[in-house]
Amino acid sequence: MSKSRLKDCDVVIFGGGGDLAMRKLLPALYHLDMDGLLTPATRIIGASRRDMTAQEYQVKVREALDEFVPSSIDDTETWPRFKERLSYVSVNAQESSEFSRFNDHGVGENNKDVVFYLATSPDFFGPICSSLANVGLSEERMRVVLEKPLGRDLISSRAINTEVKLNFNESQVFRIDHYLGKETVQNLLAIRFGNTLFEPLWNSAHIDNVQITVSETVGVEGRWGYYDKAGALRDMVQNHLVQLLCLVAMEPPGRMDAGSVRDEKIKVLKALRPITGANAYTKTVRGQYAKGVVNGNSVQGYFDEEGSSPNSRTETFVSLRADIDNWRWAGVPFYLRTGKRLGERYSEIVIQYKAVPHSIFSDESNRQMQRNQLIIRLQPEEKISLTVMNKVPGASEGMNLQPVDLNLSLTEAFHNKRSPEAYERLLLDVMRNDATLFMRYDEVEAAWKWVDGIMEAWSQTSERPKEYASGSWGPAASMALPIRDGRNWHDY
Repeated sequence: MSKSRLKDCDVVIFGGGGDLAMRKLLPALYHLDMDGLLTPATRIIGASRRDMTAQEYQVKVREALDEFVPSSIDDTETWPRFKERLSYVSVNAQESSEFSRFNDHGVGENNKDVVFYLATSPDFFGPICSSLANVGLSEERMRVVLEKPLGRDLISSRAINTEVKLNFNESQVFRIDHYLGKETVQNLLAIRFGNTLFEPLWNSAHIDNVQITVSETVGVEGRWGYYDKAGALRDMVQNHLVQLLCLVAMEPPGRMDAGSVRDEKIKVLKALRPITGANAYTKTVRGQYAKGVVNGNSVQGYFDEEGSSPNSRTETFVSLRADIDNWRWAGVPFYLRTGKRLGERYSEIVIQYKAVPHSIFSDESNRQMQRNQLIIRLQPEEKISLTVMNKVPGASEGMNLQPVDLNLSLTEAFHNKRSPEAYERLLLDVMRNDATLFMRYDEVEAAWKWVDGIMEAWSQTSERPKEYASGSWGPAASMALPIRDGRNWHDY
C-alpha cells in the first residue's frame, strides 16, 4: 500500500495497556511502521484508567514487542521512530468529564484523521462514544473501531449499535472481525472473482457441500467466568464462521468496495434457513470438553477449570448444518464446526465438488476415485490446495488413478514478502477509511437473528451439551451430522 494514500492520523487505543493491545494491536502498528506505511506525523496514544507516564507506557510497549515481535529486538531503525509516536492519556471510560484530556493532548488537531480503537468491554462502547462526542471528537474525519462481541444476542447488539450511532454515523463505525484480515480469506475473493476457472463451477450444479472448520487446541485458559457467559456459538459461530460462510456463498459484487461487498453478504444472511425448534436437534451438535490428551500432554476438563460450576450448560464445541435458500446454493449443505481442546489447531474452508457423472475407468481406479476438492487453509499455515485425479505413472500400471494435491503455498509463492498479520491489514484499512472488510450493522443483526433462533431452541431443552474427550474431534454426534446426509467430514 502506498504511503501517499494515507493521511496523518492519531490512533487512540482504549484499553491501551490490555492484552489485545499488547499482543495484537501495537505489534501490528509496529509492523506497519517498519514497512513504511505510517506517515511521519501519525501518533499512537494508549488510553486506560491506570495512571502512567508516556515514558512508562513506552517501556511497557517495548516489553510487549520483545515478547510478541522477536524481530523487533535487533531492529535499531524502527523502534526509535515508533517510540516517538507513543504517548499515553489516563482516562476512566466511565467518567465523561475526563475525556477533555484528549483535547489537552491535541488529539485530532491540525485536521488530523482520528481512529478510536475500543479494545474494551462492549458495555463501554456507547458511553465512550457519547463522551467523545461531548468533547467534540466525533467529526466526520474521526472513526471508531468496535471489537467483538457486539452483544450477547440481537436485542443487546441492537442496543449497542443504537447508542453508538447516536454520536457517530454508520460510515464512521468499523466493526472488526480479525478473521477477515487474514491473507487467505482475502485470497478467497481473488480465487472466486479473479479467475474464470472457479466462478462458473461455484454453485449447486457442481458443488456437493462446503465445510468450514475453526478448531483450537487450547481450553478456556483461566477465563472460565467470561467464556461460560459466551460459549462457542456466540464466541465463534456468530462472527468468524458466519462471515467466512458469507464470503464463500455471496454473489459477485459489482465492484470491490465496502457498499457492494456488504450488500452481497447481507443477501446471504437473509437467505440462511432458520434453525429453530425441533430442527436444532437434527441440524446442530453442542459439546463440552472433558479431560484428555492434547499434543501429548494430559489436560483437565471444562468442569475442572478454576472457577467452574458443575451446573454449566455452556457449549465449548458446536457443529451444525446451514442451508442457504437461493438459486445458487439450493440443496448444498454448509457444515460449520468449531471447538476448544480439539486434536489440532487449524482453520480451513473445504469446497467439496460432486462426483463425476459417469466413470469410464477400471474397478480399481473407481475404488481410488475421489471427488475434486478445493481446500483453503487459513491457519496455522496459509495455503490453497486442489485435489485432482491423476494416472499412476508407469506402463505396467494401466489406467489406474489416484488423487494428487496441487498445492499453492503462499509462503513459498511469495517467499520474499512477509505475510502481514490480520490486524495490520485491518488497522491500515481503518486509517484509509476503507470499510470493505468490516461488518455493517445490518450484517451483525442478521447474524444474531439466525444465532438467536438456535440459542432459543437449546434453551427449551433439558439436554446438556455432549461430553467429548480433549484431543478428540468433538462428540460422536458431530461425526454423524454429515453422515446422516450420506457425507463425511473431509478429514475422516
